Amino acid sequence: MVKLAEWRGKELFGRYDIPRPRGTVARSGAEAAEAVDSGKVPLPCVVKAQVLAGGRGKGGAVRFATTSAEARSAAEAILGLEFKGERVNEVLLEGKVAIARELYVSIALDRSARLPVLITSPDGGVEIESVPDEAIDRQWIDPFPGLTAYARRRVAQRFGLSGPAAKSLDALLVNVWRLFEREDAELVEINPLAVVGDGLLALDAKVIIEDDAAFRHPEYAEIRDDRTPLEEIAREKEIAFVQLDGNIGVIANGAGLTMATLDVLKEFGGDPGVFLDLGGTDDPKKVTEAFLLMARAHPRAVFLNIFGGVTRCDTVARGLVEAMQQVPATERFPLVARIRGNNEKEGIEILRGAGITSVPDLKTSAQAVVAAAKGAA
Repeated sequence: MVKLAEWRGKELFGRYDIPRPRGTVARSGAEAAEAVDSGKVPLPCVVKAQVLAGGRGKGGAVRFATTSAEARSAAEAILGLEFKGERVNEVLLEGKVAIARELYVSIALDRSARLPVLITSPDGGVEIESVPDEAIDRQWIDPFPGLTAYARRRVAQRFGLSGPAAKSLDALLVNVWRLFEREDAELVEINPLAVVGDGLLALDAKVIIEDDAAFRHPEYAEIRDDRTPLEEIAREKEIAFVQLDGNIGVIANGAGLTMATLDVLKEFGGDPGVFLDLGGTDDPKKVTEAFLLMARAHPRAVFLNIFGGVTRCDTVARGLVEAMQQVPATERFPLVARIRGNNEKEGIEILRGAGITSVPDLKTSAQAVVAAAKGAA
């Protein structure tokens, strides 16, 4: 998937006539001041860090300015920050607006229903996960008729909008659907969608593009806002690798087992960080490559949790042992292994020969790696 930074999402909104505040992106304090002095950004203005993580306001990554000097100062204070593992290289400056209400609107791909779903709530401005379910309305969209007039009227009624504001909402929903459909999006989210006077403004933009449709959208090929340097290397090597904020590395195979492993580590007080899905590989060299990539993330401990099916246990063990021999002694970390399934006995013997014991019980192995990450013996 391709996750667009807010400023890129706002540019896309402009192409689809989705109203948003006037503003521009800056990469230095001088650029921020020039944007104000040239009239590209009206005063007072807001200066926002351009990172993919949420919670920017609480984390000091959003500031306000009433002069170009203040805009410069705010930009310089934000640029270079490390925010939830992301380095801030850009800020978005936009005119501050008088907000009457904050709403929530998104269209997402519901993979279980195999349909897009329109999600709306009158409680905007906060994470949708924290909104009571009764305050959230979901309408699944048949892609052939698209987002119908009835569905749009239902949103206006739930928001309590009428007159010009309802007309603005209707046009906005039509354009959000057009963007979602034509750009092959997985998610288009506006939170908050602000009621300003008789109209609406998208104060934030979260857009995720389905990368399986990349051949239709070459303009997104060079966008790497959503990937760390290690994730970029993994992508080139066709390795499923994601970096989070935690300190426990996870190597598993298959999305279901990987997610279950993250859950069980959290249950026992662990903090999963980098996780790597080996998928169905049966190539020891691929396993070695993946493990060495994991080592470059410097986890405090690593949990190897493999169920051998297409991926054989002995293949994983052989690649793992080869990789461990290439990691310098000063950079090694505790490793807890749990391998079950196809060629399990052979895999356990290979690990045992390298001084690694496979712990068959999931609870025991998870507790062991959490203790190791916390510095316990």
